[in-house]
This record gives sequence, structure tokens and C-alpha cells, in this order.
Amino acid sequence: MTVSFHKYTGDFFPGTGKLDDNGSGLGKHFCLNVPLQDGIDDNMYLSIFKTVIDDAVTAFRPSSIVLQCGADSLGCDRLGAFNLSIAAHGECVNFVRKYNVPLLVVGGGGYTIKNVSRCWTYETAVLVGASIPDELPATVYDSFFADSQWKLHPPLTGKVDNQNSPSSLQRITMSIRNKLRYLQGAPSVAMQEIPPDLEGLLEDEERTAEEKHEEKSTAQAGEQRMEPNGAAPNEFFDGENDNDHYNDATTSATAPNGRARRQTSSRRSRGGARGRGSGRGPATSSTARDDGEDDPEESGVQPSRRGRARGRRGGRGRAKAGDKENSNPTADSNSGTPMDVEVEV
Repeated sequence: MTVSFHKYTGDFFPGTGKLDDNGSGLGKHFCLNVPLQDGIDDNMYLSIFKTVIDDAVTAFRPSSIVLQCGADSLGCDRLGAFNLSIAAHGECVNFVRKYNVPLLVVGGGGYTIKNVSRCWTYETAVLVGASIPDELPATVYDSFFADSQWKLHPPLTGKVDNQNSPSSLQRITMSIRNKLRYLQGAPSVAMQEIPPDLEGLLEDEERTAEEKHEEKSTAQAGEQRMEPNGAAPNEFFDGENDNDHYNDATTSATAPNGRARRQTSSRRSRGGARGRGSGRGPATSSTARDDGEDDPEESGVQPSRRGRARGRRGGRGRAKAGDKENSNPTADSNSGTPMDVEVEV
């Protein structure tokens, strides 16, 4: 990233350096220009310099800084038109030094030689933390500094009218901050677009364990509510989808509403009565059997309460006495042996 503080009128070759110049190609948004007008003084320059540099360092997080100390921004320069003093120029160097980032300081412009030598001498002392007096030592170059009484900080300001305003500097500051919003991270971090498939994986990882557990519990509850043949537990059909004989040897099951669900073998009892149990007793299951099977009294199983059901053949009414021969209410939830069932129809 480059940050440049300079005078801009549009007349200098190659004509770049205006506020809207942000770089191009891979360097887009990594070039910041701070165009200033003639006569900017110490207070204004230090204010905008510290603000812009601090914003840029915070957003870009440089691993090193190269600082070019062009002395043509000093007052009384032959080409420059600013009103900066040597002390203010050195304060900019001191401000960057305090970031404790590896710093390389180089020279630059400056077309009044005696002021350039003063400026770089003072800034060298700032960088090494040395304190030097305002009086210049006697050298063979004394004639160059006689007009300033051999001072390190001669008066250089106030020679040019200040054409900058606080509102113009604020507009530049806000524009720089908007440009820095395009930076996504430090240059040492690879800034690549995440493929769409990875975005989905990252979203899944962000879900909490509790949400995953709830989804799993809901799915398991839905599977338990379905019969092996895909029908709901309270649906009854004739034919292959008949829940009453989907297996030759059926297992015990209890309906969700607490009522016993009767599952029979494929061979029906002699009476042929089938119905839907509505007993209020304990939720148990029982199966019908043919003649010749074990007596429920011998199996030690307690009979369940009689339930009232709606018959499929003879409508409502009492079953014939002959239909009761093979009907005896029993419940065996632990055994797969078919048992007698007594049903009133």
C-alpha cells in the first residue's frame, strides 16, 4: 500500500495523484492519495497526516514501513508551496516510529539545500532518540547558514497563504476511510474467494450441538411413529396393507394414545371377527391363534380387559356363541406365541 501527501493541481506529470486515484489491477484500493492545496500549515498538516496514517496502519496492518521524507514540503522551498516547519516535519517521522514496526527512512525531494540538510539532520536525531541543540556547530559550510544565525530551526512558515480549509480536509479524511473499508485483512493473509461448496460446510459447522440434537430427536420420533409397511399406526386396510397380518409372527406394540393395538397372524380365528379394540385397560397386545395351540391359562399370562370393537362382517351386535370358542383375552408382551383373543362384536 502507498500513501502519498502532496500538492495537487493536475498540472504535474503524469497527471495522477488526485483523491479518486486508487490504483488498478491487483493494486486496486491499495493506493491512497491525499491531495493538498498551497500554504497548508503545521497544525492542519499534522492533523490530517496522523489521522490518515493511523487509519491506514489499523486497516492494513503493515509488517514494515518505508517512509520517504521529502523536504520540498518545507516552507520557503523553491518548488514547494507549503508552510511546514522542520519541527512539524520531524513530528511526522516520530509519529510513524511509535508504531514499533520495522521502519526504513529515506530522503526525497527538497530544492533549498540548506533547509534539506537541516531537516534530515533533525529527523535522524529523532529516529535515534537523541536530543540536539538549536545552535549549529562551526563547519566549513557556515556561510550557507549565516542568514538564519546558524540555527537548526529557522522561521519557514507564513510565507504562502493557506488555501486549505477544515471542511476540505474533513472531506479527504472521510474519503480515505471509505476506501480503507475495501481492505479485508493483512497482506500476509491469503484473500481468496471461498468456493460455494465450502461455504455450506462452514455454515453447518456453525450450528450448535443442541440444534443438531433436536433435529436428530425429531427424525427418530418420526421413524418410530411409522409402521414397517409405511402406514400410520392407526390405519387399517384389507389385503396386503392390512396392519393386522403384515407378519406371521407379530410383535407387541402399543399405540401412541395409550390404547392397545391388536396385531394378528395371517390366519384368522374361526369366528372371523376382527375389530379395533377400544378397551381402557392396560395397553397390551395379543394375537389370534388357530385351534390346537397353547391354553393361555397354562402360559401364566393374565387376561386383559375385554374391549369393545366394531365388526367388519356382521355390523354391530353380539358374536355368536360359536365365535367365542377360540376367543379368550390374553396379553403376552414378552412372547411371540400367538394367543387367543376375545372380542365382542
